[in-house]
Amino acid sequence: MPSTTMRVARVDRHAVHVLPLDARWSGMAPDGVPDAGPDGVPGVTSGAPGAHAGDELLRVDLDRDGLVPAPDGGRVPPTVGDVVVVGERLDGAPHVTGLEPRRTAVVRDSAGGSSRTQVLAANVDLVLVAEHLDPDPDLGRVERLLTIAWTSGARPVVVLTKADLVPDPDGMAAEVALAAPGSDVHPVSATTGTGLDPLRALLTPGTTLVVLGPSGAGKSTLVNALAGADVVATGERRADGRGRHTTTRRELVRLPGGALLIDTPGLRAVGVVADDAALEATFADVAALAARCRFADCAHRTEPGCAVRAALETGELPERRYRSWLRLAREAAWQERRSNARLAALEKARWKQRTVEYHASTRGR
Repeated sequence: MPSTTMRVARVDRHAVHVLPLDARWSGMAPDGVPDAGPDGVPGVTSGAPGAHAGDELLRVDLDRDGLVPAPDGGRVPPTVGDVVVVGERLDGAPHVTGLEPRRTAVVRDSAGGSSRTQVLAANVDLVLVAEHLDPDPDLGRVERLLTIAWTSGARPVVVLTKADLVPDPDGMAAEVALAAPGSDVHPVSATTGTGLDPLRALLTPGTTLVVLGPSGAGKSTLVNALAGADVVATGERRADGRGRHTTTRRELVRLPGGALLIDTPGLRAVGVVADDAALEATFADVAALAARCRFADCAHRTEPGCAVRAALETGELPERRYRSWLRLAREAAWQERRSNARLAALEKARWKQRTVEYHASTRGR
């Protein structure tokens, strides 16, 4: 069987579950073993793939290290949304032979003191930042998720859920919009259908969206409302307004009309991996003020001629937003320093190993 490119819909510890990018891979038995297609080739049929979450996925076991070959010659963990090249082992079992370059990647800092990062989703076009209106939205969290979205290379869209539970959703959306310059902000109700049409207009064929947000934001309910069917499980909100972890893993589903959507578990803590451009996009108003400071290296604390401090004093810039900007900038700089130190250590180790191999190969000549 010739190699073919496929889309990763789900990742387990020892396998990826993939969807076809064309009609050649769509047959699977209920136990996850590929059916023999019309030509007797496992996993291959002449029928077109399904239209939604009913798609049958092909399970492809990973190597023992759980990694796949990357375009740069290294090995990386696969993630939902990846495009992989699937070939065949000598025993006929499907096998990932390569990873296509990621157009975009939604990345978060890993938990703890590790300098490693985690790719939440790959090759996405739109990041839906979901935040609930009831309880009140957390603007700092919205800014954090927007920064991650801008860093990914995808376009962020803020979706304010549970609009039917508050008296003035449009007024609340206007307040959130002040913390989301450059991003569309949509108050919606998945229960009543209010505000969903602008989001449905984004679901063009071939477009991939990922939904990010906390538990209790109604992400899974939103996904089902956009799909027009129950494609992911949902749960009831707790009495204290906090969400339950209904979604326990990231998963890509195909929606009617040809768009693809990645649902994710609720994010409790999200470490920022960001560059200056992403921070400037999230905090465009603060960046514009900083450009007017007297000194190019102004730290915006006690320096004379600081336009940022002046805006704080007049109330033009809210203290909360200023603090959020400083916090995310510090986190991003800290993560970059840790990452650079780790990369330097890895490079040193690689050269040391090459030296050892070279001396071993020349010994005894």
